[in-house]
Amino acid sequence: MEKIIYLVWRRPSDSVDGFAQRLRTELAAPLQQAGVHALQVNVADAAVALAAQLKQTHTDPPIEALVSVWVDSAVARFRAPIEQLIAAQGSACAGYLVTESQPLRNMKHLSQPGTRTEGFAQVALLKRPARLDYAQWLDVWHNFHTGVALETQSTFEYTQNVVVRTLTPNAPAFDAIVEECFPAAAMTDPFTFFDALGDEAKFRRNLDRMMDSVGRFIDMGMLDVVPTSQYRLFSKRD
Repeated sequence: MEKIIYLVWRRPSDSVDGFAQRLRTELAAPLQQAGVHALQVNVADAAVALAAQLKQTHTDPPIEALVSVWVDSAVARFRAPIEQLIAAQGSACAGYLVTESQPLRNMKHLSQPGTRTEGFAQVALLKRPARLDYAQWLDVWHNFHTGVALETQSTFEYTQNVVVRTLTPNAPAFDAIVEECFPAAAMTDPFTFFDALGDEAKFRRNLDRMMDSVGRFIDMGMLDVVPTSQYRLFSKRD
């Protein structure tokens, strides 16, 4: 089974929540009929408006939605019907074949199919800094940063998607797509975000550790961070 992540851009004529509702309601049935094994939609809707200060934008136009599908094959002839259905929902889409690693699965806030996951999902789209070769970059991220991320933040889900290749023409170049789920309070409270509620010293330690760690393998000026709502619409893979 292979995982594909599609970035989907909203049409100028669409409202934020109209776009989000369409992604949540119009894709599941036809994609399931097209052979998709699981579908997840991440979209920047009204439920994450309070997290606006966490957003970082490098890509123009800004990224607002991701559609993740798990399929038997990402070969062009097999994914074409799936890609057409997703692309029809927005003004443009960009597809990426990824390898998925999940150091932290969501076991705390499970949601029913089609409903919103509690809290919010922060999505980060990464580019490898030129100062690191691929092996160095992956080693720092997976073998050193993973532990720091888990130890310094209030995440209840952490998914690392390494981009294998782009699947659509003119897709923005990314090397990885990260998904991290946080409690709702972390949208506005840095102490909650860094798992240090009521503890100034712990907050400073966790913040410093996290910033030092990301600085080793991320060029912050080339980073996109998008607070989203996560919707797991169906899954036959668990």
